Amino acid sequence: MNRTPDLTAAVWRKSSYSDGGATNCIEVADGYLDLVPVRDSKVPDGGVLVFGVASWGAFVAHTARG
Repeated sequence: MNRTPDLTAAVWRKSSYSDGGATNCIEVADGYLDLVPVRDSKVPDGGVLVFGVASWGAFVAHTARG
């Protein structure tokens, strides 16, 4: 099953987990049921990673622990 969403109309926002630094900003797109599209804010036309909600939550929790 292909779970890649159509991102042509995506509205991207900087993640609240980015600290605003010039070298570590990511953006996420809201509004995709059970999915979290993520991209590098410095390369908006580059690739997009799409996480399941549970996987994204685990990733964020792990990185928050350092």
